[in-house]
Amino acid sequence: MGPRVGESQPVGEPWPEVRPPVVELEGVSKTYGDVVALAGAGIVVRRGEMLAIVGPSGSGKSTMLNIMGTLDRPSAGTVRVDGHTVDALSDRQLSALRARTIGFVFQAFHLAAGVPALDAVADGLLYSGLPRGERRGLAERALRGVGLGQRLHNEPHQLSGGERQRVAIARAVLGDPPLLLADEPTGALDSHSGEVVMELLRTLHRAGTTVVVITHDRDIAASLPREVRIKDGRIAYDSAAGEAAAAAVTERVGA
Repeated sequence: MGPRVGESQPVGEPWPEVRPPVVELEGVSKTYGDVVALAGAGIVVRRGEMLAIVGPSGSGKSTMLNIMGTLDRPSAGTVRVDGHTVDALSDRQLSALRARTIGFVFQAFHLAAGVPALDAVADGLLYSGLPRGERRGLAERALRGVGLGQRLHNEPHQLSGGERQRVAIARAVLGDPPLLLADEPTGALDSHSGEVVMELLRTLHRAGTTVVVITHDRDIAASLPREVRIKDGRIAYDSAAGEAAAAAVTERVGA
């Protein structure tokens, strides 16, 4: 964005780049038959944030993640990812947006049996058009970045739970997406491995990645810079706005 008429900019100081939030949900609801999974949820995730969306099982937090990640579409409301209104995109455009913008980390790791870590990560770029050698080179760099330089050729059964989750994180950030969505990333891990994974996510955040952690663990949520609590499909509290403000937004949308 350049200067407006009549404005001047100090020599040597560039005009700041105006970029939209990485995710915006406005009045988002999701129903499955008679079941209301989300009810008028609204949230803005700005670039460079690290936050937790916390709630008990069935609260709607995983539904919110799926909608943020464009894996599911809302029944009502508006979703914008990287400035793009999701409803305005074709399936092909949506797939392209997801591929370049979002990395996913799931509790279950999703690593194929018999596939070494290096190939499991490199396969994340299978449709990028890059030659195999280049894909493997990028995968090796990503694995070394998460502390698995000595485990490149180990298969999932040869890795601990924490190491498998780090492989999954390396795969998720391979294309350097601006947004990382982590769904219960420590849920299948012991406490020590969970701490290692959370510190890795914090390191990625410090390097500039926007990180959203979906969790039922209140301690993890309280340890992050921003905490969003969800209950019965509604945002009950957002530390960025305060409990009263979050409730007021939900009430206005639901009215």
